[in-house]
Parts: sequence; C-alpha cells; structure tokens
Amino acid sequence: MQMNLSTIAQILHLQQTFVTDAVVQDVVFDSRKVTPNSLFVPLVAQRDGHDFVPQALAAGAVATLWQSDHPLPAGHHENYLVVDDPLSAIQTLSQAYLHEVAPKVVAITGSNGKTTTKDMIAAVLSQKYQVAKTPTNFNNEIGVPLTILQMAPDTQILVVELGMDRPGQLTKLSALVQPDIAVITMIGEAHIEFFGTRAKIADAKMEIVSSLKPSGLFIYNGSEPLLVQRAAAVTQKQATFGRASTLDIYPSTIQTYQTYTTFRINLVPEFEFRLPLMGDYNVDNALAAILVGKQFQVDFQKIQEALAHFQPTKNRTQWLQAQNGAQILSDVYNANPTAMIDVIQNFQKILTTGRRILVLGDMLELGEQAPQLHAEVAQAIDLQAIAQVYLYGSEMRALRDALPSQLSVQWYSRDQKVKLIQDLQEILQPQDLILLKASNGLHLDEVVQALQKSN
Repeated sequence: MQMNLSTIAQILHLQQTFVTDAVVQDVVFDSRKVTPNSLFVPLVAQRDGHDFVPQALAAGAVATLWQSDHPLPAGHHENYLVVDDPLSAIQTLSQAYLHEVAPKVVAITGSNGKTTTKDMIAAVLSQKYQVAKTPTNFNNEIGVPLTILQMAPDTQILVVELGMDRPGQLTKLSALVQPDIAVITMIGEAHIEFFGTRAKIADAKMEIVSSLKPSGLFIYNGSEPLLVQRAAAVTQKQATFGRASTLDIYPSTIQTYQTYTTFRINLVPEFEFRLPLMGDYNVDNALAAILVGKQFQVDFQKIQEALAHFQPTKNRTQWLQAQNGAQILSDVYNANPTAMIDVIQNFQKILTTGRRILVLGDMLELGEQAPQLHAEVAQAIDLQAIAQVYLYGSEMRALRDALPSQLSVQWYSRDQKVKLIQDLQEILQPQDLILLKASNGLHLDEVVQALQKSN
C-alpha cells in the first residue's frame, strides 16, 4: 500500500490538510506491530485502542484514526483523522484501494477447509500471476480490509478467506471484496450454536455470492445437497467438485500416506497430483483449487507443481516430533464434528510399529447439540486401531461416556492441563503416533509444545 494522508482524508470525506503529506505504507490495529509510515486504527473492544495511540505514534505511525465520540487529547497534532467509526473508515479505505489496484478477487468460505483451500488456490495462481492472500485467518470485518490494504500495488489476483459466525456477516464481507470467483468448500456443524441447523448454516454460507460479479463463477461442493439446492437460484456460471462422477471435477483415485496424499482426476487422468498433507478430505480442497486454476488458464502441470509444494497454515494436520521421537499430528487450530471425524479416520489408517493415541479436546460453539455431537465422534474410533484416548474439557465427557469400556480412556477437566501433559509425557513411547485435535479455545497447542520439550 502506498497512499498519501491527503488521499486518505479525501476518501474518508474529511476536510483536513496536513503539514507533511506523509505516505502511508501499512495499516495496523495492534500498537505493538506499528512500523514507520503506518496508519494506526484504534478499535474499541475489551480494551480501547485509543489508549494506545501515543504508543503507536511514538513507534513511528504517521497518523491515527480517532473515533469522534472520544475527546481529542490536549496538544494533539494534524495526524489525528477524526471519523465516526474507525472500523467502518478502514473498510471504506480498503474498498478504495481495492478499486485502485483492481485485482481479480477469489473469495473462499466453508465450515471446514477454507484456510487450506485458500493456501492451495494462492499457490496455484502464483504459478502465473502476482498473488496476494489472506494472512493466517484474517477473515472477518477487521481482517478482510487489512488483507486488502496489505496487498502490493502490482497484485493481479487477491485470494481472500471469508469467515462468519452469524447471519448477514458474509453479505457484508462479499460486498467488501466484490468477488470474481466465490468458493464454498463444504457445510458442517461449525457455529451451529448460533444457527441451529446445517440448513441455516448453508443459507449463511451462500451469502458469499450476494456480491459475486454478474460475470463471475460460483465453485462449490456438489456432493452437498444443501448447496446443490441453493445453487439453483444463482444466475452466475457454476462449477462443482466432489466425489460423484456427475460433477465437473472429481477424483478417480486417492492414496493416503502419513505425510502426503496422491490422487488423479477425471479432467487429466494421466496426471498424478500430490499434496504435502495427510487426509483424503484435503483432496476436496485441492479440487476447488484446480477449478480456480483452470478458470485462470494455469497449466495442469503448473497446478501439479504448486499443489505438491504449497505451504499449509501452521497447526492444520501438521506433523511434528516429540522430544523422545514420537510422531505428533497437530491439528489444534480448530475443530468441529465433521473435521474431527475426518482426521481421526485418516489417522487410524497410518501404519506404525507403535501405538496410535488420541488426544481430543472440546469442540466449541455447538450449543444444545454439543453432547450429541461429541458423543457421535465415538463411531469414528476404531478399537483395533486406537490404543488410548485422552479427552480434555467438559464437553468431552459425552464422548467419554459413549466409548466402549474395553478402550483405555482418560478424561481431564480444563483445569487439569498440567496433569494431561504429565501423563502424556510419561506414557509416550518413541515409536508412537499421537493425534491432538480440539477447538483453538482449548489451547492444545500448549500440550503440543510441551511434548516437543524434555519433561
């Protein structure tokens, strides 16, 4: 981003002049991440960002937004841009910058797989174009404008992840980015606490097409009836992926291994694609990425190379090594029933001379259905494949009660994390495989880190 303060003031309809018309090169919400020539955006949340404006300016910010209902500090300078709402202002600014750079926009949402799919799509398109993408999971009303404003001026395609936890959120985000291609990975149970049914989740996910350009393309999982039904009302061009041979793209073969997955597709049977990830569910994400690449005329050979070497976001089915040599499968960034069952089933297929051990934590935001949905995970656990199960969190009591007595199961409350770590360090053997999966709020990443260190 390269934008003069006077230009920013003009975009925000501010009658303001500057002694020095500095160039803003970055936008920052966290005063600890301020760099020289950045614009600081104070938000009012658990802490009021206005309290950190002096710190941001001292660190090199050339200007700050300032919410109009906050009294201006005595002796303030010309670099305070007073607006009604800093978040709304930065969204307006991001739309102006998006219009200026004018990249094609690929927007992705879904209950599972959207971050991995985003990473795959960006890798595929980078074979031919200058690409910017959502960093980590900056996929909400704050993260999306930040993603836009951080893209380079020569960006040709912006790959942006859109998240949601309430109706109407994707309508606003879709309007913010005006996608040329909209992708829905799948419909699961994530956030069902707020929606009640998968059908209502599907309705909310479909909001991504509300600002899809008339000439745009809607790519979705055609194996999901809820999406197929709703896609009938979409007037833009469509393409489907999934497992059925009636879809536009589907896998003809899939082979899964501990650290990678290979597959072939109907469009180019002679090509074998390889993903640096375990799990056949990742093939669906790759199919969406292939369709996007095909739409932008990326050669299949280049797509093949991109998928083989793309870098997935940390803590998503990531293999690590414990201090004693045991193999850790860390998938602790997030969890919902579909994702948990998928990773357990794939984990159970991995060959090992040692034991397979599960460490599962609560899946959050499931509402009244939480006990049933946790208990149903029991159906995915193979007694012949899993040696021990460690459960962490109050919701996991439902899974504990659903598991058969012949399986070794230990349950821990959320104040017993230290005990969980100690027990795992005591029993873990060098030849073992251990899977850790939970919602991010359980912070099982701390358990992963502890297993990587000496006890």
